[in-house]
Amino acid sequence: MFMRSRLCCCVLVFAWCLGNMEFLVAAERPNIIFVFTDDQASWALGASGNPLAKTPHMDRLAKEGAYLPNSFTTTPVCSPSRASLMTSRYGSELGITDWIHPKNEPKLGLDPALPVWPRLLAQAGYQTGLVGKWHLGLLDSQHPTQFGFQYFMGHRAGGWPTANPTLEKDGKQQKFQGLTADILADHALEYVKQHHQKPFLLCWHTRAPHTRWLPVAEEDMAPYKNLDPPIPNPDYPHLDVARVKRMTREYLASVRSVDRNLGRLLKLLDQLQLTEKTIVIFSSDHGYSMGHNGIWHKGNGHWVLKMPPPATKNIPRGQRPNMYDNSIKVPTMIRWPGKIKPGTTVTETVTNLDWFSSILAMAGVALPRSVQIRGRNMVPLLQGQKISGWDNDFYAEYSTHHQSRTHMRMYRTAKWKLIRDFLNPERDELYDLTADPAEMKNLIASEDPRVQQAKQQLHAKILAKMRVNKDSAATR
Repeated sequence: MFMRSRLCCCVLVFAWCLGNMEFLVAAERPNIIFVFTDDQASWALGASGNPLAKTPHMDRLAKEGAYLPNSFTTTPVCSPSRASLMTSRYGSELGITDWIHPKNEPKLGLDPALPVWPRLLAQAGYQTGLVGKWHLGLLDSQHPTQFGFQYFMGHRAGGWPTANPTLEKDGKQQKFQGLTADILADHALEYVKQHHQKPFLLCWHTRAPHTRWLPVAEEDMAPYKNLDPPIPNPDYPHLDVARVKRMTREYLASVRSVDRNLGRLLKLLDQLQLTEKTIVIFSSDHGYSMGHNGIWHKGNGHWVLKMPPPATKNIPRGQRPNMYDNSIKVPTMIRWPGKIKPGTTVTETVTNLDWFSSILAMAGVALPRSVQIRGRNMVPLLQGQKISGWDNDFYAEYSTHHQSRTHMRMYRTAKWKLIRDFLNPERDELYDLTADPAEMKNLIASEDPRVQQAKQQLHAKILAKMRVNKDSAATR
C-alpha cells in the first residue's frame, strides 16, 4: 500500500513538473506585435532612402532590427492580400481574388475551417487580439474571433472614415469621436497594458494611409503643408502634376500619423520593460503609386491624367489595373532583440506568404504536419544566415471583378518581369528590370530573340504555378 501510494505521488509530481515545464516554455515565449498598415508604399519610408517620408519610428525598427527591401505581397489589393497573410495560400485557392465588396458580396469571406497562425498561437497559450481592419468577411462565422483572435476591436469591412468612425468593440457597434488613427492606436496600447503579464499576440491593422487621407493631426501635416514635393515621372504625357503634388502631401501626412502612433507603442514597450521580450513586425497589405506610370492608387489603379486612355471592353476609361512593383512591394521591418542583429538588411525576396511559418518559428510553436502552406520560414535569413536554394523568383496574381475585369498572373526574377492578363491578352507586359526598374518600357512586342526567350520561359513558369494552385483563370 505504501509503495503504491509512493508511486502515485511520484507520478503526480512528474506530471506536475511536465505541466510546469510547459508553462515555463509558454511563459518564455516572446510577445508578438504585428503592425499592418493599409496601402503603404515601399517608398513611403525614410529607411528606403526617401527624404520626404518623415518616419523616424519606422526607421528605428529598421535600425534596431532587420529591414527587408525586397518584401512583396502576392496580390496588390486588400482582401486577397490579407487572406494570404492569414493562411499562406494564394487568393485563387481561397476564392478571394479582389477586395470584398460588402454590398455585392455580403457572404464572401475567409473560410473559418482554414488553418491560420493566430489560432495556432492561441492554442499554444498566447493571448491574441486584433485591433483595426479585418476585411475578410462580414458573417459572424467569418468574425476575427473565429480565427483565433480572443479580442477584436475595429472594422470588419474595408472602407471607413478617417475621423469619428463607428467601430466594433465588445461585440457592439459604437460611435467614436476623434481621428481614427489615434483611436485605433489608443486601443492597441490599452491591449498591451492589459495583457503584458503573459505572452501575447497583438495584430494592429491600421486604417492609414488608406484614402481618404485627411483629416490628420496638425503635427502630422506640418512637414508637408507648404511643401512643393518632387514627383516621379513629372513629364509623363498629360500627367495632372498639381493633383499629384497635392495627393503626395496628404498621403505622406497620413503615413506620418501611423509613424507617430508607432512611436507611442515603442515608448510604451520601453516603459513596461517589454522591449527585450517583444517581437515587433511592421509591414503593409500592398503598395501604392502616386503618379508613378501615370497612375495613383494600388493594383486597381486610377489614371491621374488630364486625358486618360480610352476604355476597352473590360477596362473603364479611368482605370489602370496593374501589377507594377509599386503595387506589390511593401515596407517591411522586424525587431527581435537578442535574435536579430541591429542594422540587418535582408536582400532576399520574401512575401506575405512567409509570415505563417516564420511567426510560428519565432514563437516556438510547431507547424502541424497536416497544414499545407505556400510560404517559407525566413527566420534564418533574419538572423544573418544564407539559406541554400532560397528562391528569389516571385509569383503573384490578381483577378479583378469590380471596377474592371482581368485575370493577371505575374512572374518576376531579378532581371525580368512578365505579366499575363488571360482575359485581356492585349494588356500583357514584359519588363527588363535591370535596364528599366521603373517599368516604363513594355517589351512584350519585342522581336529580340533574348527577349522572346525570356518571355517564353516566364510564361512557362506562370503556367506551372497555376497548375500547382489549381488555378483555372487561364481557361475562363
